[in-house]
Amino acid sequence: MSYRTVVGLEIHVQLMTKTKAFCSCRADVFELPPNTAICPVCTGQPGALPIVNSSMIDYAVKIALALNCVIHEYSRFDRKNYFYPDLPKGYQITQYFYPVATDGYLNIDVDGQIKKIRIRRLHIEEDAGKLIHEGDSITQAQYSLVDMNRCGIPLVEIVTEPDLSSPREARIFVEKLRSILRYLDVSSGDMEKGALRCDANISVVDELKGIQSNRVEVKNMNSFRFIEKALEYEEQRIIEVLKSGGTVEKETRGWDLATKTTVSMRGKEEESDYRYFPEPDIPPIIISQDRIDQIRSALVELPDQKIDRFVTQYRIPKYDATVLAANKEIADFYEECVKLIDKPKEVSNWIMTEMLREMKQLETEQINISPAHLVELFFLMEKGEISIKMAKEIFPEIFKTGKMPKQIIEEKGMRQISDEKVIEEIIKKAMTQNPKAVEQYKSGKTNILGYFVGQVMKETKGSANPQIVNEIARRLLEG
Repeated sequence: MSYRTVVGLEIHVQLMTKTKAFCSCRADVFELPPNTAICPVCTGQPGALPIVNSSMIDYAVKIALALNCVIHEYSRFDRKNYFYPDLPKGYQITQYFYPVATDGYLNIDVDGQIKKIRIRRLHIEEDAGKLIHEGDSITQAQYSLVDMNRCGIPLVEIVTEPDLSSPREARIFVEKLRSILRYLDVSSGDMEKGALRCDANISVVDELKGIQSNRVEVKNMNSFRFIEKALEYEEQRIIEVLKSGGTVEKETRGWDLATKTTVSMRGKEEESDYRYFPEPDIPPIIISQDRIDQIRSALVELPDQKIDRFVTQYRIPKYDATVLAANKEIADFYEECVKLIDKPKEVSNWIMTEMLREMKQLETEQINISPAHLVELFFLMEKGEISIKMAKEIFPEIFKTGKMPKQIIEEKGMRQISDEKVIEEIIKKAMTQNPKAVEQYKSGKTNILGYFVGQVMKETKGSANPQIVNEIARRLLEG
């Protein structure tokens, strides 16, 4: 392989503040009718003055601490000037010259190897509006509508160094970042709702020739899977251009979901095109060390810390701990279960297989049951009232309906038969009907035991306790 891929990310995080960055309009606008959460400030009317939302500053500091950044006591807002239909002021209030934080990092796990991804800067800015294009494809749209509701929503932009070396690494980074944001409770991280948006700068180095392509910016990637797919496509496109001896254009391209390709949107802007200058209507932001320390002391346990604790405290494999800790709700669910039933590995297995499968099939990140549901299921299996097979059969209904396991078992008449007399009678009957099988067992062919177990399961329609069946069958055949 003579080609090496270089990727850097620019990630916009929508903060879950009650109001917008510089006005009192509500910030939760996803399901609101178009152009109903706006005011003179966020639509840039003459004479309207911005006022800084202090919660936005605290959230930014939280994220910066979680990403190991250097937080600056002095930061300042600037104006980024460009003209676009969804930007009514003709400029965006952002931080350019003095960002709130710089020089951070986030470690990601790539096939068991820890890789450090440096973070160049973290700054605060306001969102622009939203263009709604006719049809499914931006390139084929006959018209576009403008919704100003998003104007002024507070964002944190996180810019990485070009330390990522594959589309998969980019996906892993964004997935881990979203997990951290949700732990901090500063953003929903919902990519499909635009609460987490990722742009990528990608280039390819031809190491044999010692040349590197121009950077291409890729936009419109609204899911983890599309981040990986879009960058895979662009990676191959750039390599093909290099192979042919061509020049990769320095441009911005968009991921087109309809065609599963990237399409050219415009030439790549230079920083000088934005004519940055200090925002004259907002004074500098001063963040005292006391304020930083106070926010630091209130930070929750983050995913990496939780993984280490789960491995040490519950003695489960690191893989299990990583899967559980990726989602805070699932991690909390696991711990509540283990408090009620001391079977950390068994509970982990059940969550990772049965519960996560149901969540995937229902396409939900919501846990529809309480720890009491799973604990009751474990107690029923322990007491021999149901088998593991029965438990797995009824779990989808438990998860979908929220009914307790006992209720479903009673409704379906599924109680496991553990009565030794009943099981013994069935085995004796099978031994009488097939004396040849009995002789085969006695002569050393112990695998014939499965025949008698099968006869009991057939007679009881699979509801006999398999452990008791095996014990009784072995005792009678050896007697």
